[in-house]
Amino acid sequence: MGVDLRQVVAGILTLTMFVMLGQMIRRDHFDSLQETLPGESQDVQFDSANTIVNDGLVKLSKRSKGPWMEDIQELKPCWSRTDFDEIEQWKGYVTFSLTNGPEYHVSQIADAIVVARYLSATLVLPDIRGSKPGDKRNFEDIYDVEKFMKSLDGIVKVAKELPNEISIRDLAAVKVPNRVTEDHIVESVEPVFRSKGNIRLATYFPTVNMRKTAQQSRVDSVACLGMFGTLELQSEVHEVVDSMIERLRTLSRKSDGQFISVDLRVEILENKNCHRSSSTRTKSCYNAEEIALFLRKVGFNTDTTIYLTQSRWDNSLSVLKDIFPKTYTKETIMPEEKKGMFLESEDSEFEKFIDFYICSQSDVFVPAISGLFYANVAGKRIASGKPQILVPADIPGTSAAVTNYLSPYVAKKNHLAYSCFC
Repeated sequence: MGVDLRQVVAGILTLTMFVMLGQMIRRDHFDSLQETLPGESQDVQFDSANTIVNDGLVKLSKRSKGPWMEDIQELKPCWSRTDFDEIEQWKGYVTFSLTNGPEYHVSQIADAIVVARYLSATLVLPDIRGSKPGDKRNFEDIYDVEKFMKSLDGIVKVAKELPNEISIRDLAAVKVPNRVTEDHIVESVEPVFRSKGNIRLATYFPTVNMRKTAQQSRVDSVACLGMFGTLELQSEVHEVVDSMIERLRTLSRKSDGQFISVDLRVEILENKNCHRSSSTRTKSCYNAEEIALFLRKVGFNTDTTIYLTQSRWDNSLSVLKDIFPKTYTKETIMPEEKKGMFLESEDSEFEKFIDFYICSQSDVFVPAISGLFYANVAGKRIASGKPQILVPADIPGTSAAVTNYLSPYVAKKNHLAYSCFC
């Protein structure tokens, strides 16, 4: 019996479509804790080192061996100070605390500024609460106070502390969801504020998804300013981060000073939620061995320098170091004179800030763990023209194009940051 060539071709095309669909499902699972982390396959193959993907979205570097990608031009804010009407009279106070680490601070700051601006209330400089009871720092211990206040000049009135005549016990507690909307403020916050005069705000996170929405609001420009234009590390912390980045670049001479940061923390990987789902065959995080195989298969050579957010070395990381010998944690690259304050103290709050800002500035960022850290590092990178974010996957075969694993936040331009920057 003869074989119809058209049927054979049709069968091959159908099989190819199913393989691509499987890859797309695995990538989209990683998008958040609820919707799982990103990395959807792209229908693009590279023929040479100067191929451009997605209309200039990312370009492979000509100057380096391996799948390194170039930075793009830093985006400009879509908002300007002329967008904000002047408020002549400020009444009442909004207080709040920053909690859980820098990935949460970005959102907490934005929500507090949006609420204070809408209510024409004075925003009180927040304190910073650590993960342990009683662990409390002043705002200026971590962030640049002058930069913060100057960035909000004419937008929101900021006070360094509550007036003496107002007791903390007299503040009405109000909870708002992350990315608080104007409707929520009108319905749930404004009545309490008008009744009590002063409020203490707390942001909760019903989702860690940071995708942009089609709906536009009057508070969008304020939220963008709060999220991307207010927080900067104070000088001493900034110097430590810069020195560690410089050390990593020095160790990366063979790759023109380029290095990869990987958010990989053993204590989270041991959480049962990180295991593969038996029903969907998808994962929300990847261990050291899986990260090593992923990086090799997308083309990074074994001499590549890798920074891990894991604070101190763990034996489970040895498999990664066996493949990539230049794999480092903070204890290896932090200046010796800074370890007492930033690494060997009882709390780990400084370590979180170091990780967040190194991951925001590395040449490539790989989130081995889904969640808000990944989402807000992605936002900071997009805003600064560093869209090189690769979402890991179990790659069949021996190799794959690195562009197949670009974060959908970048590949689809669906991160909230793309609503804030043009």
